[in-house]
Amino acid sequence: MKLAPPHSRPPVGTRRVRGNEVYLFGTGSDHRDERTIGAFGEEWEKFSTFDPAEIEHVGAEYFDIVPPELLGPQVVAMDLGCGSGRWTRYLAGRVGHVEALDPSEAVFHAANTHGDLPNVRWNQADVGGIPFADGTFDLIICLGVLHHVPDTAGALARLVPKLKPGGHLLLYLYYALDGRGPLFRALFALSGLFRRVISAMPGGLKRLVCDVIAFTVYVPACGLARMARAVGIKGWQRLPLSYYHDKSLTVLRNDALDRFGTPLEQRFTRAEVERMMRDAGLTSIVFSPAAPYWHALGRRI
Repeated sequence: MKLAPPHSRPPVGTRRVRGNEVYLFGTGSDHRDERTIGAFGEEWEKFSTFDPAEIEHVGAEYFDIVPPELLGPQVVAMDLGCGSGRWTRYLAGRVGHVEALDPSEAVFHAANTHGDLPNVRWNQADVGGIPFADGTFDLIICLGVLHHVPDTAGALARLVPKLKPGGHLLLYLYYALDGRGPLFRALFALSGLFRRVISAMPGGLKRLVCDVIAFTVYVPACGLARMARAVGIKGWQRLPLSYYHDKSLTVLRNDALDRFGTPLEQRFTRAEVERMMRDAGLTSIVFSPAAPYWHALGRRI
């Protein structure tokens, strides 16, 4: 790990997982929700392994706005909120070194599943206690994470300074249904009510209920989207859950648990995402026109 940057403070401990040291750092940040962190630890224990081809397929959807020149063997990157480590794996094959961070137990499952990656170091840490000096990273990815913290804007303000001047952040935050009609919004509001009930259930029951939702809601909706696409129906992409039309059952089950099993969820309009990114010190912000919404790339001033 010749490109590995030094930690800015010593870890409080380490845990050896599949021949790798996972570095443990103290937490207690205000940019965290303990129930949500616990939920993600349970989630990634259940869904710790994804098909490599699917990691490449879905990863390409997030990286569609990342120019090739931002990647390469000399790039030092961070995956904040690495979860199962699937985007860590995608990134590790395209840069020189990756620091993977997650505050939950998921980091141990990720280190076990992806322990074969020689250019990744695993850290249990949250966004409020990132154990690296400001100006360390060429590239940071944070995909589907900061909408699960109490203060998303504040968390971004802590994250962006870790970039070198001119470094880039690839960010994905849940969208606030921008451009969706009243029927879609009503269905989504109903699902939000279910989420509040389901996320409070005991772990085993919650996972079972989310699996039922995956099979009875996600699978039929994806089938409808595939059929509409196959027959050439215009606007099939606006059907509920059409994004998942080409995703595996594993992804459907995982995302059902993510959607309904997480206690804290926030959503933002494109304008709100851009404003938070600019306020955090990013410029040259580019939004992808494609799902998942919204993912955007910004450069540190």
